[in-house]
Amino acid sequence: MEYFPKVEDIQQAALTIRQVSEVTPLTPSIRLSKQFGANVFLKREDLQRVRSYKIRGAFNKINSLSQEERRHGVVCASAGNHAQGVAFACRHLKIKATIYMPSVTPRQKVEQTQMFGEEWVHIVLEGDTFDDSYNAAMKYCTAENKTFIHPFDDPKVIEGQGTVGLELLEQTTNPIDYIFVAIGGGGLASGLSAVFKNRSPKTKIIGVEPLGAPSMKTSVENNRNTELEHIDKFIDGAAVKKVGDLTFAICREHLYDIVTVHEGKVCQTILDLYNRDAIVVEPAGALSIAALDAFADQIKGKNVVCIVSGSNNDITRTAEIKERALLYGKLKHYFIVRFPQRPGALKQFVAEILGPTDDITHFEYSKKSSKENAPAVVGIELKNPEDLQPLMERMKANNFFGEYINDKPDLFQYLV
Repeated sequence: MEYFPKVEDIQQAALTIRQVSEVTPLTPSIRLSKQFGANVFLKREDLQRVRSYKIRGAFNKINSLSQEERRHGVVCASAGNHAQGVAFACRHLKIKATIYMPSVTPRQKVEQTQMFGEEWVHIVLEGDTFDDSYNAAMKYCTAENKTFIHPFDDPKVIEGQGTVGLELLEQTTNPIDYIFVAIGGGGLASGLSAVFKNRSPKTKIIGVEPLGAPSMKTSVENNRNTELEHIDKFIDGAAVKKVGDLTFAICREHLYDIVTVHEGKVCQTILDLYNRDAIVVEPAGALSIAALDAFADQIKGKNVVCIVSGSNNDITRTAEIKERALLYGKLKHYFIVRFPQRPGALKQFVAEILGPTDDITHFEYSKKSSKENAPAVVGIELKNPEDLQPLMERMKANNFFGEYINDKPDLFQYLV
């Protein structure tokens, strides 16, 4: 392996970033500790000034530039958090930046980036994924002779992210048995690996990716850095088609395990953190906590740290987050219901077909012909997953059942 971060370089990075980065708290989670029978701690990187750990790597890299490089200006591509780190760093150091972001980036992240960078940044929305933005940014960077600030595949960036690990070791008196960390491009996981390999080699670092964007896991399984053809962009802070070459080599050798978590599970974790702990996180920020269930047996009685990587969530996404959580929990179900064309059919459906705790949350109907039965798309929220089968049996027995569309993704997407 050609590059592996040195702890001395990460220590130097810690000194460099002091002027802009917070030493974020490591807080015990009473709820999660009780739930898993472990000592679960949250490393609150969501409390950084830019609300994610990305300020660490971005500032460490930009601060290392020569005067000539600073004069030419910098370019970056980001789904949001790295962009905000670069914007903050450039305003602080008075360096011009052009920031490429996917066109689907939540508006909140775009506005925050502009706020942190003020007149020092120019934002370009390009493409549907990080990779689209990255390709456009690289072309512009080459044409304009500017320095590219990579979000993860750069030694200075990796060393900056590794400062999270130094803080963890200073904040704990007992050995850390497990660390759960989200992987997008792998910069944070790589930096943590370097620190703990040197200072606490028995600590098991678990990388966590979205089920719909398992770029690091796939690459490790293939034993080569592999670009995914399609990804689910929902967990935008961790949805990349291809991880870094540097980060792949480090993570392949030094992570204890890499796991994936269903996007719906992540959504339920976001809601639990908000409703039960008053913690606001973005989807990527919830990944590490969402993975705990898969390790429930291994972490019992252990000291566990989850890196809460960011809180740049857009409130307009709340409805989608709730919907995905309900679908994942098998509490929200969509049907094509065939209503008999006679008076009282809808009343019968509500009174006799629905269970006492079932709730209609979506209803789309239009009579287009004089056929005996007319279809409607109906969304029903249940209190318990076990209520589904009896509901379907009642629908069939009374000739209301047309089709169950939760498990028909193409039809579901078209109709709902």
